[in-house]
Amino acid sequence: MTFQEQFTYETRPVRVVFRPGAAVTATPDEAARLGLRRLLVVCGSRGESVARTVADALGDRCAGLHAEARMHVPVEDAERAVAAVRAAGADGCVAVGGGSAIGLGKAIALRTGLPLIAVPSTYSGSEMTPVWGLTEHGTKRTGRDPVVQPCSVVYDPRLTLSLPVPLTVTSGINALAHAVEALYAPDVSPLVTVMAEEGVRAMTEALPRLAADPGDLDARGRALYAAWLCGACLGTTTMGLHHKLCHVLGGTYGLPHAETHTVVLPHALAHNAPAVPQALTVLRRALGTDDVPRALWDLAARLGAPRSLAELGLAEADVAPAADRAAGEPYANPREVTAEGVRGVLLAAYEGGPPPPA
Repeated sequence: MTFQEQFTYETRPVRVVFRPGAAVTATPDEAARLGLRRLLVVCGSRGESVARTVADALGDRCAGLHAEARMHVPVEDAERAVAAVRAAGADGCVAVGGGSAIGLGKAIALRTGLPLIAVPSTYSGSEMTPVWGLTEHGTKRTGRDPVVQPCSVVYDPRLTLSLPVPLTVTSGINALAHAVEALYAPDVSPLVTVMAEEGVRAMTEALPRLAADPGDLDARGRALYAAWLCGACLGTTTMGLHHKLCHVLGGTYGLPHAETHTVVLPHALAHNAPAVPQALTVLRRALGTDDVPRALWDLAARLGAPRSLAELGLAEADVAPAADRAAGEPYANPREVTAEGVRGVLLAAYEGGPPPPA
């Protein structure tokens, strides 16, 4: 592969603690290291029991628990969370959970400037990015701001043991989407390529093990490590068609986040494949296959993940307007974005059949 002689790579200060049990043992230490004395713990309703354990571990440093995180971070949720932070007199925030909880923590950081500690319990990778997202009036807006990047990330494989197998699989494939798009981003660099290849390899090795034995702590740790790498790829590159489609499908049509990424990924990659030969070379090496889109589709199917947008609740009548919306805004993508091309990708994802050979 030809070495990429010109590139830009920006690193951001973040401290990572990775070990079993770290959610309870390391989170208070990270708060103390940052000089934080009153932290609001935020989470979703599903992860409240785990978040309460972290809150208890913080002891007197915990200023309260706010269990109202939801997918795609509705703007009214962000406003309530900011009000809760101010009412508690908090000087920082701890987000415990998946992308929804960390997204809400980022919304708080964006609006208040308070430092954020992330304790991920899924493989979303949001904890490794300066990317924020808010949904208002059916439209999901995203942006980048260093203030939302967590100051500390506490990875605890034990925290993911309670993640159900279906969500384990779709969350893991969501992470794969970050690495796949990073490989053909306009700001890809050799370091991102290395992280993406290793992330893809590690995640695709871990997921079948976890589907067979959800209690395999070693595989949980490997998946969390892979999510870290894939999230870091997302944090340093510009995402393209795949992520734009998923934002439209989630923000406008309310489709579930990880499941939507899982369904769309092989079809978006098949569409872009003619324009990304170097990315395909890396992915073929990581997956040990010649047909990468089909391998990703087969992985999801083999592990029982949803295959179609129809399964996720999208109406066929929504395919064309969703495509028009996704094609209507400028963003980087290796292949020209047209309404017709995007409709083709969405229709294939709606029907859920295998993608064409790449």
